[in-house]
Amino acid sequence: MRRSNTESVGNVLKQFLRQEGLETPLNQHRLIEAWPTIMGSNVSKFTKEIFIQNQTLHVKLSSAILRQELLMQRHGLVTKLNNAVGALVITDIIFH
Repeated sequence: MRRSNTESVGNVLKQFLRQEGLETPLNQHRLIEAWPTIMGSNVSKFTKEIFIQNQTLHVKLSSAILRQELLMQRHGLVTKLNNAVGALVITDIIFH
C-alpha cells in the first residue's frame, strides 16, 4: 500500500534544520566555504579573515588595491555568493 503523504528526505532535513535553528549557521558556513571557489586563488591568497555578522560579510584583505577593486563589485558579489548557497545569507559586504 502506498502512502500519499510522503516527503523527500531533503525537505524533511530542511524542516528539521529550520526548526532547530541550524539552517542559518549552516548557510553561513557554506557561503564562507564558497568564497575561495567563487573568488579564485588570486583573491583567496590576499584574504586574511572572513566572517558574517548581521547578514554582512566581513572580509579582511592584505591588499589595498584589491580592496578597492572588490568594493566596486560589491553588489554583484553579494548576488553571486547568495546564489552559490541557494539562500539569502548576506545583504552586504564590508572589506577591511
